Amino acid sequence: MKNLKGYFLSILNFYLEGFRGMSWWGRRVWLIIVIKLFIMFAILKIFFFPDILKEKFSDDRERSDYVIEQLTNTPSGHD
Repeated sequence: MKNLKGYFLSILNFYLEGFRGMSWWGRRVWLIIVIKLFIMFAILKIFFFPDILKEKFSDDRERSDYVIEQLTNTPSGHD
């Protein structure tokens, strides 16, 4: 287990040193990328992708039954 921990720490150190040695321009590009990802996954999900299952069904059992039914049923005409 100690070897695995050391392996992950060396990978983390590799990336940290890479970011520390990055130029001003590279840091700005990464900041823009992180901001865009935050907007795509956090902000857009809240406003444009409502939780349909939570609105249609009252408990987890009904939601899971619906999802299983949708995944296992084949559409008609596609036999």
